[in-house]
Amino acid sequence: MDKIRLGVIGTGSVVREIYQHLYYRSEYSRLLSVEAAADPNTKALNEFCDQYNIPADRRFSNYEEMIKRVQLDAVQVNTPDSLHRAPTVMALDHGLDVMIPKPLAESITDAHAMIEAANRSGRLIGVDFHKREDPRIKEVATRYRSGAYGQFQCAVWYMLDKICIADPNYQPAYFASPRFCEENSPITFLTVHMADALLRIVSLRPVSVRATGWAQKLASLKPLSSTGYDLCDTEVVFETGAVAHIITGWHLPNTAYSMTVQSSRLICTDGMIDLGIDTPGCREIVADGIFERNPLFRNFEPDGTVSGYGMDRPGRIYQKFLRARNGEMSAEERGELMSPFELGFYTTVICEAAESSLKAGAKHNGVTRGVEIDVKTLLRERLGADASKYL
Repeated sequence: MDKIRLGVIGTGSVVREIYQHLYYRSEYSRLLSVEAAADPNTKALNEFCDQYNIPADRRFSNYEEMIKRVQLDAVQVNTPDSLHRAPTVMALDHGLDVMIPKPLAESITDAHAMIEAANRSGRLIGVDFHKREDPRIKEVATRYRSGAYGQFQCAVWYMLDKICIADPNYQPAYFASPRFCEENSPITFLTVHMADALLRIVSLRPVSVRATGWAQKLASLKPLSSTGYDLCDTEVVFETGAVAHIITGWHLPNTAYSMTVQSSRLICTDGMIDLGIDTPGCREIVADGIFERNPLFRNFEPDGTVSGYGMDRPGRIYQKFLRARNGEMSAEERGELMSPFELGFYTTVICEAAESSLKAGAKHNGVTRGVEIDVKTLLRERLGADASKYL
């Protein structure tokens, strides 16, 4: 076969901003044939399908009908993170490969169930942690693994958004509603990126996690305030004794030069690495303000195609799906693709542990100091005897 017959589950903002370009205007589009789409939001479904001439009988309000009625090789699950499990497991059980935007799942139990379903079915899961394809992170990971920096000791990563991301008063709205920060946190929304990038570099298992959360800025917003954390610091201790602080939030003034301000410093026994991902491409000064543009992530070419690592990461996963379908993937390569590190299982562990830390923490003056969460204990509580597969 030369094309993957793809079903798209969820046609909202992530498809509008990223994946429509992958499906139809990237160098990987030749590998894909979008056969059908499913979304309970009729407006979003029809906007996507009308734009790309997907017939009416290939448009579904639920993914179950799509999987049962359409001949597919794979699906892409573009649902909210907490809803990844059910469509993934159903698709795998029907013999389909599954692509998922990061993270694998929001909870340890869901992530484990999805991995078990893949192993049971013999099909593949690919997770689009797009920062893994950032050339700067790839270079640091390669050099670290070669021994160029010695042993990782400590690091600070940060990823901070403008407050308009979480401000229910801001127009036009980004994600925010009065309940946005009650239902999401900087950990689930942002820490996941930086935790996975760090794990990609050092390939170490976390052994304990402790988080601190600040709920101060969002409560002061007017006329609508918001309940939830505006800043979180997640401290992760690894199996070697190395320590990382991952600081994430959405409370920078809207005058910040970029929607997201982010960077990292890693200190090792034989060197220090500054990852300047805060300056992704070019800074422009125009009438509306000062902005960072990131052509490394998504670059609109003069011929109408879209390139960048935002296309490369998922595109290369689909290349692997196609190779596996054509019998060109070795057992060793499949094992690597389905390993807990590659699937981002430990990223989910860090984020759930951080949320658990805050939930059990002590609050004072808008600051919650979380308790230390032992990862082995957490895994055994969530998975029972199956925890041994990840320890």
